[in-house]
Amino acid sequence: MADKNNFVEELQWRGMIHDIIPGTEEMLDKEMVTTYVGIDPTADSLHIGHLVGVMMLKRMQHAGHRPIALVGGATGMIGDPSGKSQERNLLDEKTLKQNQEGLRKQISRFLDFETEAPNRAIMLNNYDWMKGFSFLEFIRDIGKHITVNYMMSKDSVKMRLGADSKSGMSFTEFTYQLVQGYDFLVQYRDFKCKLQMGGSDQWGNILTGTELIRRIDGGEAFALTWPLITKSDGGKFGKTEEGNVWLAPARTSPYKFYQFWLNVSDEDAEKYLKIFTMLDRDEIEILVEEHTKAPHMRVMQKKLAEVVTVMVHSQEEYDMAVEASGILFGKGTTESLRKIREDVFLAVFEGVPQFEVPSADLDMDVLELLAVESGVFTSKGEARRLVSGGGVSINKEKITSPDHRITKDDFINNKYLLVQKGKKNYYLIRVKES
Repeated sequence: MADKNNFVEELQWRGMIHDIIPGTEEMLDKEMVTTYVGIDPTADSLHIGHLVGVMMLKRMQHAGHRPIALVGGATGMIGDPSGKSQERNLLDEKTLKQNQEGLRKQISRFLDFETEAPNRAIMLNNYDWMKGFSFLEFIRDIGKHITVNYMMSKDSVKMRLGADSKSGMSFTEFTYQLVQGYDFLVQYRDFKCKLQMGGSDQWGNILTGTELIRRIDGGEAFALTWPLITKSDGGKFGKTEEGNVWLAPARTSPYKFYQFWLNVSDEDAEKYLKIFTMLDRDEIEILVEEHTKAPHMRVMQKKLAEVVTVMVHSQEEYDMAVEASGILFGKGTTESLRKIREDVFLAVFEGVPQFEVPSADLDMDVLELLAVESGVFTSKGEARRLVSGGGVSINKEKITSPDHRITKDDFINNKYLLVQKGKKNYYLIRVKES
């Protein structure tokens, strides 16, 4: 268990504190604090942008505090204006329930929900306490305690109402901070939750909660926000050409997930090791030192990719991703290709040119296959020259004879033939499904 007395200091070293209400550090030092992070269930999977909040909850639990993961079933129906220029699509109850189940399964990999420890994690859904609340009750019991002036002063509201805003802000979105503030009040009352955490764009919403707790219950509550995570090149963290990097393997394969972390810049690798792993200060500083001595070895990226992939997926998926990466980048044999699971194999070679051949014709010389049945080469003459020169590999084995024959036995899983022309040009020949 982490040392509670140095907890905030460690978060500062990790670059994880943007704003903090005075007194928060002292409270965390002296008692077990119940703290929550809200996650809107807009999909059935978290993406790596959510990992910051989940890791903060994990650190809290590791330090002896009690984490609450609040799924925003009600707020997910509204949409948070913070940091956004457009209103979010509203979700129906059935979709929200499916999404919540997906999130719980993922978050369970990070937090202890099951043991009898006094700081075991809790998962809540704000739809449970909002669904029976009538509009009149809400504005009477909650709305009267916060002035419009107070709500208008929040940056998230100002941005949407400013001169640059084309769409303005609906009343639905305007009330978001009140609903979120009420969430804090409910958890303060029912679970003695005194601390809400979130990204820096949530500061205003969180303060509305602390204000409600003070005005309605006369209580004291606290807030801690972390900086919004960025990439060193200015690009948006967690985004690739295909979109978000998801935790669900059906949305982002473990291989692609691993590759994302493996390919971050040196500057980002050090930052992400602090944010997304539980490695301690000494371990990270040793990695930074090793990396400085031999940057080409990319030890920080490799460790980052290992720790996060194992944590989110499993050791088995990490091992398979490493083996698959070795195949793509020069290593590997026919045997290793055959060992890789089909979904991983396809993820590795996604985007390479593909050709189909009829299954009935799978007994032909290599020139016929590469230059006639497929378009790997434009002519048999070109194919002959490169094969004779040792520039063609099939399933990672060099083909040196133009008379070499290809049969169905050569195909991986009776479906795929991997052709490599030169060092970097890959092609996939697939058996046409009947």
